[in-house]
Amino acid sequence: MPIRIQEKDFDISAEIAALRKGDARVGAVASFLGTVRDMNDGSQVKEMALEHYPGMTEKALEEIASQAKARWDIYDTLVIHRIGPLLPEDQIVLVVVTSAHRGEAFAACEFIMDYLKTAAPFWKKENTAEGARWVDARVSDDIALERWKK
Repeated sequence: MPIRIQEKDFDISAEIAALRKGDARVGAVASFLGTVRDMNDGSQVKEMALEHYPGMTEKALEEIASQAKARWDIYDTLVIHRIGPLLPEDQIVLVVVTSAHRGEAFAACEFIMDYLKTAAPFWKKENTAEGARWVDARVSDDIALERWKK
């Protein structure tokens, strides 16, 4: 269950290939790639800076991935989350899940992202034409998370 917090960009194809390499059981790979949008809440985003709490963040992501592995019949997961200054179109986060079948892979991938958006200790600050602002959690993310608690 590789977890990486890093400033540098990543190659999605290489990351997926490395995760599934040598595991002939894998019949499904589900992935999610999050990128920086150029607009948010009606404002043009010039740059976004992501901060985290080292040690705590990795532990939170490991727990989220472990919960997914306990809930679904999956083989492996990968979570890469970037920090530091990012520009529109830059890659932010990659979540990859391998399993024998697509249903488990899709569900686990979505679960990890829903928890990551709400429970992982990351802070986002956007620089816009109106100035810098911290990005608050979205109600829609909280609603998405609630379905997994049932």
